[in-house]
Amino acid sequence: MARCMRSAFSNDPSRSAASIRMASRRLPLAAGLVGLTSWLVWSPIAQARGEMAWMRAVFPVVAFAGFSSPYGPRLHPLSGSLRSHDGIDIAAPLGAAVRSWWAGRLLEVIDDSGCGHGLVIRSGDYDHFYCHLGGEVGGGTYRSGSVRLRTGQWVGAGQTLGHVGMTGATTGPHLHWGLRYRGAWLDPARVLRAMAASRTIPRTALARPPKLAGFR
Repeated sequence: MARCMRSAFSNDPSRSAASIRMASRRLPLAAGLVGLTSWLVWSPIAQARGEMAWMRAVFPVVAFAGFSSPYGPRLHPLSGSLRSHDGIDIAAPLGAAVRSWWAGRLLEVIDDSGCGHGLVIRSGDYDHFYCHLGGEVGGGTYRSGSVRLRTGQWVGAGQTLGHVGMTGATTGPHLHWGLRYRGAWLDPARVLRAMAASRTIPRTALARPPKLAGFR
């Protein structure tokens, strides 16, 4: 796995723009492991169109400890084989709260040997994935502490979805966070940078996540 790196992303989504910008400057260090080409290249017009829409997005982990594995091809830490890693791994203490990145509907409750206990939420054109959660899964329902979610249920941005666990294929407590846009996998680090950029100056938040073309 990549060396775990600290960040200033806050547990509070209202944290100052300065703190979020500090964290975003450190994200390229992790992304460099799979190439700088995975990062955003914006024209001024595309930047203005895309940045303002990300202000409602919420960083998905409370008690953030670092980024432990980036998006892209990697040697699987358990099998040793080269595989595509369709998301990023966000290290956090066991039991740390996991929050919904955006408001949406719970599309699927997962229970398998890879993702472990996991959730898929659909928000417009985006599906966001949360893997290696603690708690219990059964009959299309996920339970963890006071959290109880059922397939088809609506969740709000920043709502607690569950807690960091070690279910599935994992070597330590972390959240695997994945994003798909219209069925195609997307590097979540790009979205985190867009979220950070949206907080550089005050803007009116939009109700829906932006189209991918808005920050390409």
